[in-house]
Formats: sequence, C-alpha cells, structure tokens
Amino acid sequence: MVRRVCCVLPLLLVTVVAVRHRSVLAEGFGHLMTARWPWLLAAACATCLTWVAAACTRQGAVVRRLPRRRLLATQFAAGAANHLLPTGLGASAVNLRFMTVCGLPLARASAALALYLLAESVGRVALLGALVLAFPGALRLGALLPEGAVGPLLVAAGAVPVVAAGVLALAPRLRGAVESFLRTALGEARSVHARPARALALWGGALAFPALQTAALVMVGKSLALDVPAGHMAVAYLAATVAVALVPTPGGIGSVEAALVVALVAAGGPAAVATAVVLAFRLLTVWLPLLPGALTLAALVRLRVI
Repeated sequence: MVRRVCCVLPLLLVTVVAVRHRSVLAEGFGHLMTARWPWLLAAACATCLTWVAAACTRQGAVVRRLPRRRLLATQFAAGAANHLLPTGLGASAVNLRFMTVCGLPLARASAALALYLLAESVGRVALLGALVLAFPGALRLGALLPEGAVGPLLVAAGAVPVVAAGVLALAPRLRGAVESFLRTALGEARSVHARPARALALWGGALAFPALQTAALVMVGKSLALDVPAGHMAVAYLAATVAVALVPTPGGIGSVEAALVVALVAAGGPAAVATAVVLAFRLLTVWLPLLPGALTLAALVRLRVI
C-alpha cells in the first residue's frame, strides 16, 4: 500500500504544481513558439547532459561502482523530485535511497551525499569566480541585492556558525553523532581521492553540471535575441542561483525566476526580453522534464530501484 502511494504521489504533486503555475507555463510556451529552434535544440541537449554530469558526480562520491543505467535514471527522477520538495530535499532523498538499495550502509551513503553537495557547491562558486575574473564588469551586486541587505546577510552568515557551535556544546549526544559522521565522511573522501578516476568524476562532474546549466541559459538567450553578451549571461545565471541557494522553495521555483530576471536586466538586457528568456529557460529545463521525471520516479519506486 505504501509503495503504491509513493508511485502515485509524484504525479499528484506535478499536477498541483502545474495548476498553481499555469499562467507561467502558458506564457513560457508562448515564448518558446517564437524562439529560434536550432538554439533551443542545443539548449535541450545541454539540459540532457546535466543528468549525465550529475551521475558522474554521484559515482565519483563513492568508491563502490554503481549500476550506470539505474544511476542515470535515478538522476533524471531526482531532478523531478527536487522540484517538488524544498531546498534539494527531493533529490537527496532519492539518491540516498538509491545508494542504500545498492548496498551502501546508511552512514557511507550519507557521507557520499554530503561530499556530492560540497563538490557541487564548490564547482558552482569556482565557475562563478572564474567568470567574474574573465568578465569583471558583468556582476553588479548593487542591482541584485536589496538596499541595506548586505549588513543583515553578513550578520546572519556570522551567526550561523556561532549558533551551531553553541548547540553542539550544549548537546553532547548530538556532538557525538556529528563527530562520528564527520569521521565517516572524511574517511570516504580520502578513499575517493585515492582513486584518480573517482576524483576526476567527482570534480569534473561538479564543474560540468553548472557549466551545462549556464550554457543552456545562454543558448535560450540567443534563441530569443537577448542583447546581452554570453559571458555576462553566464555570470548573471550563476550569481542568481548562488544567491537563491538558501531560499527554501521547491527547486527554486519563483525565487530563481525573479533573481535571474533582475540579474539579466542588471547585465543590460531589456526587461521584457529578459523575462521571456527566463520563462522559456525554466520551461525547457524544469517544466518539460517534470512529468517524465515523475513517471520515471514512480517506475523506479515500483521496480524497487529506490
């Protein structure tokens, strides 16, 4: 009974999300109809390759060889789950379950998940830093951050480690659990980096994933004739996704669109065209794969792959 509910639940969630955002979907389809299709086809190919990059990074985070086809299908399904639950919880839950079904102990699977998240974050920030150095005038923080927001953000960033340290100091059991997890995670990281093939897959995939996402946005921008240099579009996208990383919305739905429109306008694009590009990009990379991804997720649950 529980497995049947898990099979149907992703489809119900897709329906709910689609109904809530039906106006965005309709407008996005309208913009896609006016775009130049060769660029859109290239953007779709880049989007498909993001799942391959994610699979490489997942495999690079564990020493044990995972079944390739199931791993790739799981990344496609995890993408749908990620857009139905807040702050990446969907993808993390799907991949954690997949690794445990493949025989990894829960502690090692959790360590591999943490290593993947760390590598993906480092890869995205490193790519953003490299592009900012290459295009120093592309990032305009004044247009991206609300007035007076810098101070509270710095205070919050400083308060988080202080609060975490205080909680650990007052909770010995929690501190012991965290120390045990960190020992396991460091051991797994050492084992992975002792194998050059695994390290290459981990960090190569972590860099390729945001690069492919960025390339997809640039191609959509080209298809709709957005008058912004490709390098500036890339910086705008990476800066927007980094900025909304801590916003707890499913798959960044809503927050990514708003931040990306602001970033593209700040980079010099007309507001109307920038909005059209963002809607078409999100439709191509999020909404169109959502239903087949949910169907894949339901099939993997039914086949006991996850």
